Amino acid sequence: MEILNRKARHDYFIEDEFECGLVLTGTEIKSIRDGKCNIGDSYAIVRNGELFILNMFIGHYDKGNIFNHDETRTRKLLMHKDEIKKLNNKIKLDGFTLIPLKIYFKKNKAKVALGLCKGKKNFDKRETIKERDIKRQIDKRLKRG
Repeated sequence: MEILNRKARHDYFIEDEFECGLVLTGTEIKSIRDGKCNIGDSYAIVRNGELFILNMFIGHYDKGNIFNHDETRTRKLLMHKDEIKKLNNKIKLDGFTLIPLKIYFKKNKAKVALGLCKGKKNFDKRETIKERDIKRQIDKRLKRG
């Protein structure tokens, strides 16, 4: 089960990718396994030497009780301190942003692939669309023979 942020590759230049763990409650992990998660508008920040993800939507678990979670709460990400310091320097000095690219499971643990990104301008987005269309046309011609 993977939850992808398809909008990120369209809106940002991705310089580097990092793998992080997620601190979740029981009902959150069950909702992610059911696919009730959206990372389209979320981003990560460094606060007091720790990494957090904001605006990540995880829907309520249907069979949860009064202990069900808040859908868009700030969640902590797990990463080594040295890596967090490097990321913080990149963000502050070079103007990068941390965007979640996908959520996936690795050995039954939820992981987030974070991208170190820079925003694209409108003409960059048009270039990306043009390249994708050209690639699609070439593939179509190759299939026909």
